[in-house]
Amino acid sequence: MIEPHAPAPPGVPPSWTGPARLPVRPGTGRFLVLVCVFVCAACGLVYELELVAFASYLIGDSVTQASVVLSVMVFAMGIGSLGAKRLRWHAAAGFGAVETVLALVGGCSAMALYAVFAWTGGWGGVWAAGPRCLLVAFSLAIGLLIGAEVPLLMELIQRIRRQDAGGAVADLFAADYVGALVGGLAFPFLLLPFLGQLTGALVTGAVNVVAGGALVLGLFRRDLTRRARWTLLLAGLGVLSVLASAAALADDFERAARHAVYGTDVRVAVQTGVQEIVLAGGTHGRPLDLFLDGRLRVGGRDQYRYHEALVHPALAGPHARVLVLGGGDGLAAREVLRHRGVRRVDVVELDPALVRLARSDPGLTAANGHALADPRVHVTTADALTWLRGTRGPAYDVLIADLPDPGITASTKLYSQEFYGLARRVLAPHGRLVVHAGPVTTRPRAFWTVAATLRTAGLAPTPYRVLGQDSGFATGPDRAADTSGAPHDWGFLLAAPGHTPPPLRPGLPALHTLTRAALNADERAARRTRITDLPPSTLVHPRY
Repeated sequence: MIEPHAPAPPGVPPSWTGPARLPVRPGTGRFLVLVCVFVCAACGLVYELELVAFASYLIGDSVTQASVVLSVMVFAMGIGSLGAKRLRWHAAAGFGAVETVLALVGGCSAMALYAVFAWTGGWGGVWAAGPRCLLVAFSLAIGLLIGAEVPLLMELIQRIRRQDAGGAVADLFAADYVGALVGGLAFPFLLLPFLGQLTGALVTGAVNVVAGGALVLGLFRRDLTRRARWTLLLAGLGVLSVLASAAALADDFERAARHAVYGTDVRVAVQTGVQEIVLAGGTHGRPLDLFLDGRLRVGGRDQYRYHEALVHPALAGPHARVLVLGGGDGLAAREVLRHRGVRRVDVVELDPALVRLARSDPGLTAANGHALADPRVHVTTADALTWLRGTRGPAYDVLIADLPDPGITASTKLYSQEFYGLARRVLAPHGRLVVHAGPVTTRPRAFWTVAATLRTAGLAPTPYRVLGQDSGFATGPDRAADTSGAPHDWGFLLAAPGHTPPPLRPGLPALHTLTRAALNADERAARRTRITDLPPSTLVHPRY
C-alpha cells in the first residue's frame, strides 16, 4: 500500500514534502542513502567506543565508566529522536547540520578530554567535578546528535520512494546495524593500533562530515535554498579544516600533554595491544618512573622498598622453583635472584612489549640488573589465569603475584577465588604465595576482601604493609593522586596452603628496608585495619 504524502504545514514549500527531485534514478538514490546510514552508524559507534576507552583509561574502573557513558548516550539518543521531529520538514538541511556538528563534537572529543586531563592536574581533587561533567556532556551531545539521524534519514528515504513504514524501518536499521558492526570492529583493530585515539577520532569525524555533506549537497541539493547550500558547504569545509589542523598537530599536542602528565623526562611512550607504557627518567642519575596505562607502577627509590617487601618474606624458606605472575619489568626477578638457592624462575607476563623493554631499555635494564638475561629466568607471555589453568609440571616453592591493584576492573579476575584455587594447585605442600593487595590505609575493604578470598581458596594469609617514602606508586585503581592525606603504603598477604598462616621473616639478612622487627610492626599495623566477615570475590561476583 502506498501512503499519501503528508500535507505541508503553513509556510513550507510543497517541494520539501513531496517526492525528492534527485539527480539520479530513485533506486540509486535510495542505495546512496543506505550507504550514508552505514557510514554514519560506523562513525557513531566509534565515537561511543572512543569515549568509553578514554573514560576507562583516564579515570579507571572501566565497568563504571562504560555504564555511565553508554547509558547517558542511549538516553540522549531517545531525546534526539524526539527533537528531530521538528526538523522533518527540513530533513535535508537538518541532516546536513546534524552531521556537521556531530563530526566536530565527536572528532574533537578525545583531544578535548585529554587536554583537560593533562592540564588540570588529573581527575582528582578540586578538578574532579569539571572533567567528569565534560565527559557526561560529550556523551550527552553525541547521543543527541546520533539520535536525530535516524528520523531525518527515514524522512529522506521516504521522499525518494514511499513504502510501508515497516519495510523502510527494516532497510534503514539493517544498514545502521551493519555499519555499527564495522565501526565496532574498526575501532580496536584498525583505528587504535594504526592511528591512536586522538587521530582516530579526528579521522572518524572527517569521514562523518564528508559522508553527510556528500549526501545532502549531492543527492538532495535541489531541496536546499542557495543560501542553505552555501552555509552547509562552508560549515563542512570549516569543520574539515579544524579536524585536519588538529590531526596535523596531534603529535605535538600528545607530546606536550604527555609531558604535562608525566613530566619532562619521558623517554619512551608506546601503546601496545595491552596497555600504554611510559618510561621517564632512569638515565643520568635520574630515578626511573614506569607508568602502565597512566598508573605509576615503578617510582623512584620506592621501587626497592616495594619489591623487597613483595619478594623476600616469601623466599624465607625453600625457594628452588619460583613463579612470578606479572613482573614483566624484571624487578621482582631481580630480587628473587639475590637468593642463592634459586634454580628456576618462571615469569608469566601478559604484555610482550614490556618484556622487550625490560631486556633492552638502558634505564629499565639498569634497574632490574639484567635479570631477564639470567639463564635461570624463563619468560612466558600469557594471561596469568589462562596460564595457570593449562600449566602442568613440577610444583613451585614460591608464587609471587606482582599484579595491578584489585580495584582495577581488568585485574579483578586475578584476585578471585578461582584464581587462588589454581594458584594453590601449582604450589608445593610447603609452598608460599605472596600477593600485592593494594593500599591498606586508603582501601582496607579491598585488602581484607583479598584476605577472605585467599582463605576461601584454602590458603592461610598473614597480612603486612610497608610505607612508601618517595613517590607512593601503585596506590589504587584511579590515575588521580590520593588526596586524603593518608600515607602511601602497599599491602601484602603472605599465604600458605592449610590453616596455619606462615611467619614473617626478612628472607635475607642484608636488607636495608626489611628487618624482623620492622615486619612485625608492619603486620600489627595491617591487622589494626582488619574488617571481618567479608565475602570472597569470585569471577561471576567480583567485590572490589
